[in-house]
Formats: sequence, C-alpha cells, structure tokens
Amino acid sequence: MNKRNDRFADIGPLIPLPDDDMIICRCEEVTKGEIRKAVHDGMFTLTEIRRYLRTGMGLCQGQTCSKLVKSIVAKELGLTPGDIEPAVSRAPMRPIEMKILGNDRKEG
Repeated sequence: MNKRNDRFADIGPLIPLPDDDMIICRCEEVTKGEIRKAVHDGMFTLTEIRRYLRTGMGLCQGQTCSKLVKSIVAKELGLTPGDIEPAVSRAPMRPIEMKILGNDRKEG
C-alpha cells in the first residue's frame, strides 16, 4: 500500500494556524481550516474533499482553487502535490425542460 492511500498512517493532530480562516474556494466559501480539518477527519483524496466541502464545484469549476486545495492536502499528508491524484471532473450540466427542446424545431 503506498503512502498516499494508507488510511492508518498517523498524520498527527490538527494544529490551528493563523491563516486557517483564509478563503481558498471563493465560489463555495471554503476556508483553509475547513480543508485541513477534512484531511485530519480522514478525507485523503481531492474527490472526497470535493464531495464533502464542495471545493471546485462552484461557478469556476475549480479553475481558481484546485491547485491551492491540492497543495494544502499534500502538505497535511506530508506528500508532494504530484503524489496527490487529481479530482474526478465532470462537465457542468443543468436540467432542461422538455418544452424548451420541443420549441427548438424549425418550421418550413
């Protein structure tokens, strides 16, 4: 089992830092302290943190925060950012009512 997936590894206690109230994900208003706490609560992957805190799920789809989140997680786990697997990304979608699609046909 490699180090990044070892859930039994002791990463130590969460020690509050002066900049824990700094907002990392502006779209979802997630702070550095919330990300650090999630790691210490056992969420070691970016996908887990994304699902729990919604980092990278706002309007920018992680364009502004993904590298910051990745570096925070890596630092807490004692790894390099390259050791952290990227989060699973999906295309943003919205539900569309069928009547809108039905009105899209051309007459004539």
